[in-house]
Amino acid sequence: MTFQIQAVTIYGKKPGQMRTVPFDPGTLNIVTGDSRRGKSALLTIIDYCLASNGYPVKAGKVRDYVSVYALTLVKPGQQLFVARRAPEGKAAVSTVLCILSQAPGTPPPPLQELKFATPLDAAKDMLSDFCGIDRTVRVPAVGRAQTIAPSIRHALFFCLQAQNEVANPDLLFHSQGEEWRPNTIRGVIPYFLGAVDPEQALRRNRLRLLRRDLADLETALAPSRNLDPAAGQARALLIEAVEAHLVAPLTNPEPSADEVLSLLRQAMNHTGPPPEQDSDEDPLSALTTRRNELRGLHGQTRVKIADLKRALAENTDFTTQATEQRARLVSLGLLRRDPETSNASHCPVCDSSLPSANDTVTALTRDLAHLDGDLQVIGSDTPAIQRLISQEEERLQELRSALARNQEEINEVTAGMRALQQEPDDARRAAMVQGRISLYLDTAARRAVTPQVEDRREELRQQIADLEELLSDDTQGERLASYLSLISQKITSKAAGLSLEHSENPIRLDVNRLTVIADKADGPLPLPEMGSGENHLGYHVAAMLSLHEWFTEHRAPVPRVLVLDQPSQVFFPPDHTGEAILGANDRHKLLKIFQTIHQTLRLLEGQFQVIVMEHADLDHPDFSPYVTQRWRYDTDQALVPADWIEEEAD
Repeated sequence: MTFQIQAVTIYGKKPGQMRTVPFDPGTLNIVTGDSRRGKSALLTIIDYCLASNGYPVKAGKVRDYVSVYALTLVKPGQQLFVARRAPEGKAAVSTVLCILSQAPGTPPPPLQELKFATPLDAAKDMLSDFCGIDRTVRVPAVGRAQTIAPSIRHALFFCLQAQNEVANPDLLFHSQGEEWRPNTIRGVIPYFLGAVDPEQALRRNRLRLLRRDLADLETALAPSRNLDPAAGQARALLIEAVEAHLVAPLTNPEPSADEVLSLLRQAMNHTGPPPEQDSDEDPLSALTTRRNELRGLHGQTRVKIADLKRALAENTDFTTQATEQRARLVSLGLLRRDPETSNASHCPVCDSSLPSANDTVTALTRDLAHLDGDLQVIGSDTPAIQRLISQEEERLQELRSALARNQEEINEVTAGMRALQQEPDDARRAAMVQGRISLYLDTAARRAVTPQVEDRREELRQQIADLEELLSDDTQGERLASYLSLISQKITSKAAGLSLEHSENPIRLDVNRLTVIADKADGPLPLPEMGSGENHLGYHVAAMLSLHEWFTEHRAPVPRVLVLDQPSQVFFPPDHTGEAILGANDRHKLLKIFQTIHQTLRLLEGQFQVIVMEHADLDHPDFSPYVTQRWRYDTDQALVPADWIEEEAD
């Protein structure tokens, strides 16, 4: 069970100054008032106290005369008091909070009893726990190779609608316009909708960590591989030893590390006449030829990896779109499972007698079966492609190492040939090569006694393959598509109840584009392309209420509160003053918004709370009984009490 808001409390900058604005859980709370009376500050105070990284309270009397902000959060049998100081001095934000667990019904404590000792990160964790968020879950971040731990901050995407958001055609969710937020919202939506299996999420996180460990191990082993006796320097010294007649010409063009080391030791022990060798062979030419071959293989492998990744991306895109389309068809319930046994005269839309519809039903059902088959084939191909990519990337790494060794050989041979050309005496040339070999063997011996990195690559690769196999059957994508389809049906119903334009068409929540879309016969129509502020407001309210119905019905870890800042703004002229009066038609449309809110509140039976800051003050049973605060100039009422405000000197 998650929480609702019972009160917002502010503390003034002078002793004894304390003001509490109470709210009733499980119902509609309206704070109405004139401009600049502190209504919008309520939303920013809620945001700030719930572990915001910034200071969203706007400049004005609230900032000037308030020193501490606080919230009282409640859920059955529990109450949490959260207080946070306003930033002091040049600090951008206060980084410690006061969090008190209280008995239900306890009033906010006086300022002198508050102890600010909980760091911001710890406070965020405590608030996430109070909200019911599983902090062990990690969800993949969209567009980044990271994971996200869902927190209270992410849950607020669905709970707050600021004045510049509540009817914004381009922004559906709270803080969607901030940098990186759209991808964060896309990443956490599956978790809050309940589409993420916690066990599978743990496996995904484990898979991510194993892949990181494998990459780290590859990096750690790379130097040790370079120090291996079979490295380019060792092979180059062996070539020089052959040139100096210390060992016989090589019969194996690719000797192993042990063979190279053995031959170098043999060259060190050579004291007799030089072995015969074929002096026509040019070792530098052979190394250059080998380098060209390695470069060719390196290029081919890179092209193959690019092709495989492109195929994987196409598979993923197809699977996502096909799964979404399939979920829509299935959720509509229009298609019978067995086209052969279905009623030949059954119409899938109106259930009327329509014999000619049988062919269409059969064709649609078979198309659905073909779609299922395609999804199954694509699903089985994806792990195989991922394994091929892994194999080719390993091959690419081997080729890079081979190229590095080859370059090292070329450098050594070139340096050795340059030195030997200055020595006409074969015996002195052989002695010089033996000296270089001796130095190398001494260095290799010292490296051998240094701590070695344990090669666990095969073990890690096996664990990664096992997890990939377990995750291959995950149906998170299908669950998310089905849930979104059902939520979209709720949005469609509410949009029709509000008589919004385009609501005669299916309306759907698009979590990739983070908007709502009307699926019209001539093509999809997203919210930013719809006209009229009334439509923008209506679709915002319909989407947020539908999401909260889903959250509540499925016990999602999202605060059971929706805060709307001045939804009536779309019905007032842009240059309206505090005296502007709503016309009859606009008044009727605004009342329908509140009636829709009441429908959701009745459906959820006290488990959901709506707080509205509103300029209008309507005399109607759906509005006036729910007004908890009236902050007007003529009554001198506001969030900050008048006696806190010091008159400016003339």
